[in-house]
Amino acid sequence: MVKIPHRLYLNEDEMPKQWYNMRADMKELPAPMMNPATMQPATEEDLYPVFCKKLAHQELDNETRYVDIPDEVLEMYKIYRPSPLIRAFNLEKALDTPAKIYYKFEGNNTSGSHKLNSAIAQAYYAKDQGLKGLTTETGAGQWGTALAEACSYFGLPLTVFMVKVSYQQKPFRKAVMQTFDADVIASPSNTTEIGRKILAENPNTSGSLGCAISEAVEKAVSTEGYRYVLGSVLNQVLLHQSIIGLESKLAMEKLDEYPDVVIGCAGGGSNLGGLIAPFMQDKLTGKADPRIVAVEPASCPSFTRGKYAYDFCDTGKITPMAKMYTLGSGFIPSANHAGGLRYHGMSPILSKLYHDKYMEAVSVEQSKVFEAAVLFAKKETILPAPESAHAIRAAIDEALRCKEAGEQKTILFGLTGTGYFDMTAYESYHDGKMNDYIPTDEELQKGFDSLPEVPEK
Repeated sequence: MVKIPHRLYLNEDEMPKQWYNMRADMKELPAPMMNPATMQPATEEDLYPVFCKKLAHQELDNETRYVDIPDEVLEMYKIYRPSPLIRAFNLEKALDTPAKIYYKFEGNNTSGSHKLNSAIAQAYYAKDQGLKGLTTETGAGQWGTALAEACSYFGLPLTVFMVKVSYQQKPFRKAVMQTFDADVIASPSNTTEIGRKILAENPNTSGSLGCAISEAVEKAVSTEGYRYVLGSVLNQVLLHQSIIGLESKLAMEKLDEYPDVVIGCAGGGSNLGGLIAPFMQDKLTGKADPRIVAVEPASCPSFTRGKYAYDFCDTGKITPMAKMYTLGSGFIPSANHAGGLRYHGMSPILSKLYHDKYMEAVSVEQSKVFEAAVLFAKKETILPAPESAHAIRAAIDEALRCKEAGEQKTILFGLTGTGYFDMTAYESYHDGKMNDYIPTDEELQKGFDSLPEVPEK
């Protein structure tokens, strides 16, 4: 009988040396990214003006199952990885559940989240290509912070377009990015043509990730030697984030454990895709059949209420189009406190897996999410990010169902990061001022009306 510790850390030399590409084992591949100018599948060369060459290759590579992690990336990973797999003994006791609850904690780095796993890789490939700098967007600020950290490490200038509502709610995130020499701009801004256009149409907009992406892409393609990088949604990002799941599976094997249910919060898909990767591989290849659950905010329900269709990845409609579950690139979500989950679309890989019923999805309201976050903080002593707390909410609900049914399931969820920059959100919850805004069908229809017409191939 293996004694289960509260925290299990793999040794440094046990850390995976390769990322895992889920597409290599999918029965049916996601639909190809589409070039809006030609209405033909995008080629690697089409992506070169926007992405680094190695990243463009990873984006379109459907066949390579395992990709070697560059030594320089592994060396920086070792600053904060392997991350711990934690048994939530105290939460289990508080819930009086027979379920066993594990969580993979990705907040032990300065960015406070899992985002650094892909930021390091993308900054490395940009430096290796000899680029002069990078641009990006950030919602809640974790991605911007992570990329600023990585770019500083590799000596690359960085411009970050931060969604305006998060820029206002989280000024200290901006300060951290500036500590790592990033230039941070509230989006939409007057610094780009698309930003000026969006402001002209809606001067009081709170912004969105779609707006910020448009500005970052415009800045990249109009600045010599610069490229754009993205912290979620893309195939390359899910590839880099697979280290989360690979470590989780290795750690659980040491404990003679395997999850019955794997739960992750879902905005664009980076954390969810990374956590589930090796377990989805087992499911795709018939080795095991865990339930996989995506948890999204009820205010931005792309899985549970979106359309599976080709759409632009940005509000300005200048990026390639992806087939994904989407609320429409023009959808502006309410200014809720889960900034990192306020994206109109979902990863094409995860969208295809969801469409083919390899995974399920639920949406939850803000107040219920923070209720779970507060209970978790009290019992597990980690203050979770609002995004992460969506997964906590679903894990608690699953554990309570186990209690009702008398089932001893093993639950694994992703604790993507810490919430120490989200105190205005916690304050709003404690003061009873938090609202549970849910968009109406009519409001969602406005976003669907903006979907491009793409002929079926």
